[in-house]
Amino acid sequence: MGYFPDWTAFQPEQVDFARFDWVDFAFAVPASPTSLTWDDPIHAPGLLLRLVAAAHVAGKKAKLSVGGWSGSKHFSAILATAATRTEFVAAVVRVYAAYGVDGVEFDWEYPGEEGNSGNGVRPGDSADFLAFLQLLRASLPAGAVITAATQSTPFAGADGSPMGDVSAFAAVLDWILVMNYDVWGSSPTPGPNAPLYDRCHNSTQPAASALAAYTQWTAAGFPAAQMVLGIPAYGYISKSAATHLVQRRSAPPRPSRPTVYFRNGDGNKPLVYAADVAAQGSVADVVDVVVADGEGDDGGQIMFGELVVQGALVRQDPPPPQSGTQPQPVGYISGPGFTRIWDECSSTPFLVSAPPNSTAATPSTSQVITYDDPQSLWMKATFARRVGMLGVNMFDVHGDSAEWDLVDAARMGMGLPAVVDAPGGGAGAA
Repeated sequence: MGYFPDWTAFQPEQVDFARFDWVDFAFAVPASPTSLTWDDPIHAPGLLLRLVAAAHVAGKKAKLSVGGWSGSKHFSAILATAATRTEFVAAVVRVYAAYGVDGVEFDWEYPGEEGNSGNGVRPGDSADFLAFLQLLRASLPAGAVITAATQSTPFAGADGSPMGDVSAFAAVLDWILVMNYDVWGSSPTPGPNAPLYDRCHNSTQPAASALAAYTQWTAAGFPAAQMVLGIPAYGYISKSAATHLVQRRSAPPRPSRPTVYFRNGDGNKPLVYAADVAAQGSVADVVDVVVADGEGDDGGQIMFGELVVQGALVRQDPPPPQSGTQPQPVGYISGPGFTRIWDECSSTPFLVSAPPNSTAATPSTSQVITYDDPQSLWMKATFARRVGMLGVNMFDVHGDSAEWDLVDAARMGMGLPAVVDAPGGGAGAA
């Protein structure tokens, strides 16, 4: 599974549906009880129609994702009464039918918690959300899929704490997607973006990992077979001299979506902190610069494929598997000017750059790039398979390498067969 964002130059026809069973279109935004708008009202409707058509031609399926980090402002008010819930169900059913999607995902960030600044929030949010989902289930066709994107902890109850019993949600949702990313963003003391677990047992936020999410949701009555693990195709650039990742975090999780999206076709212009990875211009020209071309920034995010294109990562094919052994995912080593380090506590890699013109006498701050690669995503997918999860879902499809190495590693971890590319095939940032 994967997300298709409406804010990049990546086209629906570039999605390799041989590698995906489901693709989620991001995002439609709740505007009122009677209407949904779009992240990009000019292009999104046409892109969604094309994505659905491409999926169906390939025998695969497409869902519409509703909400997102910056699109969850009105959920609480819209679902607050029986009357407005009924109106919103009708609005969702209209969009479902108009675009021919196979299902709808609700990415409310978050019921009972504010999430993005300015979001509406009420103690009864989760109860209202459940009532809405039950009504929607009764109103959509029998084959329609309804899912939700969630935090690593169960929905908040009226007291603000994670609910101890979410089995009623399992009865109405086909599955949940646990957003196991953005645990730590850009920071002078960087930490892992998407930890598999807290192996070192030293995190002040032990609830924020793939293992913790599985444990917390299943303990609250949500079956593992109805859980999908969210995995990232991006990382974060930090201005830091760190040589290890911090496992402690006292702040809430960062947004699971950038709050500013690029509309000019380049969805990946990160903050630039050193001369090794650049958003634009020559390497020599870009030192300690924030992109200032009117497009804003994306909080230091950078796509995996862009790390490859810019030379921070170098692809290495694995040796052919020997008889009786499992094939291994493609490897990536650090490019010139970088050192790749494996964080044992979270089972994720990170890069440390050699800062330009740095000496022992005059040290300067380097870059630290926290990210996931085929090795770490293979481990996450293997974990998901072994604990009985339904699958994994990558945010997002345009962030991979040209060879789809992240997706292929995740498929390998899930025990799915390899995909043989047609001549000239490929995608990602290249």
